[in-house]
Amino acid sequence: MGWALHLHLVAAIAWIGGAFFMFLLGVSLRKKEDQDAVYPVIGPIYGYFETGALIILLYTGYTMINNNGLLDILFSNVTNEVIDALRIKLYLVAVIFVLTVIHMTISMMTLHTVKTPLQRLFSKGSSMGIFLLNLVVLHYAMVLRDIL
Repeated sequence: MGWALHLHLVAAIAWIGGAFFMFLLGVSLRKKEDQDAVYPVIGPIYGYFETGALIILLYTGYTMINNNGLLDILFSNVTNEVIDALRIKLYLVAVIFVLTVIHMTISMMTLHTVKTPLQRLFSKGSSMGIFLLNLVVLHYAMVLRDIL
């Protein structure tokens, strides 16, 4: 489990750190011209980087769950502090995954075009949802680490 945990932590740092960076970038770039100059350049790089981090997180998370014999327990009626916290974390990861697909799809479709108001709403909403849910997932990761 050692390699999976270490790789999972590095990918989590990259994923959450990237989200913090993009959040701060979005807050600091108030002018539309600045955003139009920066996002088309940095957005695809960030998107591919974050996609790689997400794939690593999903793979290593699955590996750790499977290697610890928790896969069958997750889908059973067993309930305890560890399993409940892990289930909540995985539900949140599923929501983050869906929001990421929505955000990436809109971002790639509109990379060199102006977003419609609906596209902008879904793009910014999914981005903010990902950012906030990352913090909740991080909380549950710490809860699990404290229990174990």
